[in-house]
Amino acid sequence: MTTPLLSLTWNDHVTGRQGFLVVDRLVRGVASGGLRMRPGCTLDEVAGLARGMTMKEALHYDPAARYVPLGGAKGGIDCDPRDPEAYGLLVRYLRAMRPYVESCWTTGEDLGLSQDLVDRAAAEAGLVSSIQAVYPLLDDEAAARRRLADAFAVEVDGIGLDELAGGCGVAESALAALDAAGVPYTGTRVAVQGLGTMGGATARFLTRAGLTVVAVADIKGTISNPAGLDVEALLAARDAYGTVDRSALRPADRELPGETWLSLDAEILVPAAVSYAIDSGNQERIRARWIVEAANMPVLPAAEALLAARGVTVLPDVVVNSGTNAWWWWTLFGDIGADPDEAFAHIRRSMRALVGQLLARAEADGTSPRAAAHALVADRLPVIAERFGWYR
Repeated sequence: MTTPLLSLTWNDHVTGRQGFLVVDRLVRGVASGGLRMRPGCTLDEVAGLARGMTMKEALHYDPAARYVPLGGAKGGIDCDPRDPEAYGLLVRYLRAMRPYVESCWTTGEDLGLSQDLVDRAAAEAGLVSSIQAVYPLLDDEAAARRRLADAFAVEVDGIGLDELAGGCGVAESALAALDAAGVPYTGTRVAVQGLGTMGGATARFLTRAGLTVVAVADIKGTISNPAGLDVEALLAARDAYGTVDRSALRPADRELPGETWLSLDAEILVPAAVSYAIDSGNQERIRARWIVEAANMPVLPAAEALLAARGVTVLPDVVVNSGTNAWWWWTLFGDIGADPDEAFAHIRRSMRALVGQLLARAEADGTSPRAAAHALVADRLPVIAERFGWYR
């Protein structure tokens, strides 16, 4: 991959905190990538995420689809989203980034920020929308915006369709890996780190597919039950940051220390919270067969090499969690409507096909799934560049 097209650091004049924007590359003059807020966020982290967005966009390229992939970008703010100063900081950041949001960077929720909060802050910063840069590429902007608004208004069993789309893709990635290995769903145990948007939806879809979620971890620690947790009860008892109210636990549910989720008896681990969660030190505690990266960059490269040597397969984030971004564009460009059944079916088909290509390429090349993902992107990028052009 090349160096980013744009990389900048912003200093807030009120708090002294920093924010970052990296545009990895543009396709048709536009790049896509969410905005995260977490303490300790760095420019290097945002650059890695922006590069990952370029890959996610390329991996979903379908010449027959209305949605044509964009470039990759990412924003980040170094602040705890629970800090009383966080919202004002978010507004000032978006006001400073307004020229980029208006012209080339489409953004939305990521770690620490909900879409509702991003939308409210964007309006206060004087923006029409956090994705307004893509509007000139639409055949019928008014119809497209109505379609996306309708989709965001849909709820499925108490959770918004927009919150479920990404988790549907993560779950389908895990199921595809199980199918490829000939492992039945019943009896397969799952531990999930993070019960926010991505982790919560993933837990729901895997449970409904017949798997058993034996542990979930949040900022307070790990909740575990070897017989299986009541995922729907936990989802109903979480706050806006994915923290579960412990009064909702059943007598057989146990409260354990925070990192216990790593070492529990489970075939699948789903890190769905923070980047860099699994390193070369704590990876040795993992007994699972698969790690399914719902979060961005949760497994450090050195840890992944050690895990591979022990026979643990890491399904990479650039594939696994790409359904959220793709769902936005499939809906906006008109490949799917606001109907949840149509959306979930499209996500499942697309993720099945993509994971199938990933595993087949890894086997054929004798490489890891992550290396296979990079190879698939290398195949697609020249085709996208030739057809639509990009700026690096």
